[in-house]
Amino acid sequence: MRRKLRSPLPQRHGLDPVRLRTPAERSWATMRDHLVERLPRVDPQRIDEMLREGRIVDRDGPVAPDAPFVPESFVWFHRDLPVEVPVPFEINIVHRDDDLLVVDKPHFLSTIPRGKHIVETALVRLRRALDLPSLSPAHRLDRVTAGLIMFVIRPERRGAYQTMFRDRLVRKTYEAVAPHDPALELPRTVRSRIVKERGVICALEVPGPPNSETHVELVEHRDGLGRYRLTPTTGRTHQLRLHMSGLGVPILGDDFYPVLTETPLDDFSRPLQLLAAALEFTDPISGEPRRFDSRLTLQAWTSHADWAGDGAAERPA
Repeated sequence: MRRKLRSPLPQRHGLDPVRLRTPAERSWATMRDHLVERLPRVDPQRIDEMLREGRIVDRDGPVAPDAPFVPESFVWFHRDLPVEVPVPFEINIVHRDDDLLVVDKPHFLSTIPRGKHIVETALVRLRRALDLPSLSPAHRLDRVTAGLIMFVIRPERRGAYQTMFRDRLVRKTYEAVAPHDPALELPRTVRSRIVKERGVICALEVPGPPNSETHVELVEHRDGLGRYRLTPTTGRTHQLRLHMSGLGVPILGDDFYPVLTETPLDDFSRPLQLLAAALEFTDPISGEPRRFDSRLTLQAWTSHADWAGDGAAERPA
């Protein structure tokens, strides 16, 4: 088995350093010249500063500002962090053992670092709070969706649990609050073809062979709202939101479907009323059946008058 190359830099703010491998061809006189071309979004003056400060390193230590280009080598550095809006909601632990950490993620918190969300993500928060630098997600949950996410504590177990999600061996159950339409026949299974183009914020349902499937049930209804149970058998981008919108009952708080609405990142007043409520699977290590249930409820259902406050609240014990 090929041994993973270990970084000479420790984590910073719960984040691993960036690792770059240089190409085989010698097209640059210095490592600095290569980095300027390799990192077009970084100001060359900032690269010069990082080199002077010893913040870009190879296996032998800091890379000098005038260091010659070395083909097929590695360098590491920490990116500058963006200014982030703090997400004012806590992550609650549902289960922890030697292998797994299962948590209830609040609305508005991304699962992993990406784009404008780096430190304000579930992975980074948990690594820092629990001192678990090797923690990794077994799957992902949309930033605006609340509920269960499972993380793997030990790196040697990561592949087994991530493969289980990849191969759709986990039964996921969601809850949603949306308008109630008495004319809508439920339960039903919705199938459609969903495409998501890179760089386009919304996904689309298009003609063609179905690649997504969701079983939709109405659990109960009152005052013009319904509480729905959604059981997907596929995991397409925004699948549940698209399928509910396609049925004419878009999930409350959805600012993408059916109409895209721009919402500031610091606006936490109208969370999407979608909750990852349960995970059920056969453990790939022990062979035992396992089930985890969220301790959250959707605020739109528990407080009709003002559902857009916290978005989700803990159920009483």
